[in-house]
Amino acid sequence: MGYTARALWQSLPEGTPTLATTRTPERLHDLDGPGLDIARFPGDEDRIAEALADSTHVLASIPPVDGADPVIGRLRDALLAAAPTLDWVGYLSTTGVYGDHDGGWVDEATPLTASTARGQARVAAEAAWQDLHRDHSLPLHIFRLAGIYGPGRGPFAKVRNGTARRIIKEGQVFSRTHVDDIVQVLRASMARPVPGAVYNVCDDDPAPPQDVIAHAAGLLGLPVPPPVPFDEVELSPMARSFYAESKRVRNYRIKEELGVTLLYPTYREGLAALLSAEPHQDR
Repeated sequence: MGYTARALWQSLPEGTPTLATTRTPERLHDLDGPGLDIARFPGDEDRIAEALADSTHVLASIPPVDGADPVIGRLRDALLAAAPTLDWVGYLSTTGVYGDHDGGWVDEATPLTASTARGQARVAAEAAWQDLHRDHSLPLHIFRLAGIYGPGRGPFAKVRNGTARRIIKEGQVFSRTHVDDIVQVLRASMARPVPGAVYNVCDDDPAPPQDVIAHAAGLLGLPVPPPVPFDEVELSPMARSFYAESKRVRNYRIKEELGVTLLYPTYREGLAALLSAEPHQDR
């Protein structure tokens, strides 16, 4: 029950019977609702297997652990036993599986050439899930998510407290997506299952990250943070890995096959909506 899965659950009709998993149940003390149950994973595999036997829809949103998919590693037999009665299985992957394309365009048919360890682990995880679809008819749908932002996850806090950095790397662009658009893509796929399908989930405007920070500062009426050359900035290994790859991701398939109209086709609409939803006194 991470950021995206929680948003999906909150979009479901009230009372939809749902089993959510977490490594730390105490972290979800604020979650409550009719039909919601929470299990520890890993730890409650038997209980999860029982729930799978009665389920119609499964969303796997856990990233690889030590290079392997933990859901398949611990629940493969339970998934296969449930496969005949499942209507839809979704796996949340990442556009990092495409690797670096020097700012060029990629789509779902682009070969997977991930160059980072995180991206390579995702390629392996996708392959493991696809094996279950191909060999055991698991009704799998893969969603390759671009950089996620939304309520509680955006640039405003850092711009306000002065820690935002406009890191400049020549030619660097990222695709991104608002969590509400991810949710509507997932719901559209659930309504129109196409087992074996792969979808890129991103907005229409791949953009340099420094442009997003500058736009956020403008919306807040605050000074635009000064540019910082990439070669001069200290970054965590994970943050640096994001800058190791540059590409523009096409999203035609979610529009043409699922009929999705993006709520936030660019970061400009998305950031404006986030700001307008904030309590006025917090601006």
